Amino acid sequence: MAPHTPIRFRRLLLTGAAGYLGGVLRPRLKAYCDTLRLSDRRPLGPAAPGEELVVAELDDAAAMLNLLAGVDAIVHLGGISVEAAWQPILAANIDGLFKLYEAARHHGVKRVVFASSNHVTGFYRQDEVITPQHMPKPDTLYGLSKAFGENLAQLYWHRHGIQTVSIRIGSSTAEVADRRMLATWLSHDDLEQLVLRALTAPVVGHTVVYGLSDNGTRWWDNTSAAHLGYRPQDSSELQRARVEAQQPVLDPNDPHVMYQGGRFVTLGPFDA
Repeated sequence: MAPHTPIRFRRLLLTGAAGYLGGVLRPRLKAYCDTLRLSDRRPLGPAAPGEELVVAELDDAAAMLNLLAGVDAIVHLGGISVEAAWQPILAANIDGLFKLYEAARHHGVKRVVFASSNHVTGFYRQDEVITPQHMPKPDTLYGLSKAFGENLAQLYWHRHGIQTVSIRIGSSTAEVADRRMLATWLSHDDLEQLVLRALTAPVVGHTVVYGLSDNGTRWWDNTSAAHLGYRPQDSSELQRARVEAQQPVLDPNDPHVMYQGGRFVTLGPFDA
């Protein structure tokens, strides 16, 4: 269950609202605001009561200025969410994110929840436990773009006082699909709780936190983000027996098994 919060936003912006996690958060975030503004480059379907729909490209500066007018806080899921060629990643995840933050600065928006990724540190080994303070080891151009996003958030905190929580999302799905996800799984309820904590914690500066549930297998230590008050309620352990029965024992010398990034560590930029 997501935490009760006394804070009710007038208008929240959810970018990437036509994507998978956008679809998960769209009905959940509406409970915490008077108006939920939804944006994507793709059609968003009909608007529900209390929703505003805006089709926009992230790298369109004028569109971003219009999109952020009257917004209290941003949950930014928009952009390329898999490995891809450089130009689309550059346009959406780098130039687009810069234009989003510039629009936030222009309009005085002071809180952003940024969907970063565990692929910022995908080349750490699965037998290591790391913290948000460990040096990035991105496994793809996609992971590299998310590392840039975290640094951009840091800059806008120091220069312009825009507070950001960068969530290095693990694997947020309805259920655990494979052995890797026993470590990386983030339930939808825990995702909702983490986003709400990121929106409402009193002071976050720029905080980096890994998005995972209370799993028995741990690669990531979130102690440095304890001030968010995030307390995951779900665990992949309840699904371990099913997953291990479905997936055979893995080869420890396989790079997909050796490194935390899984299959991303061997993806070429045109293979995703």
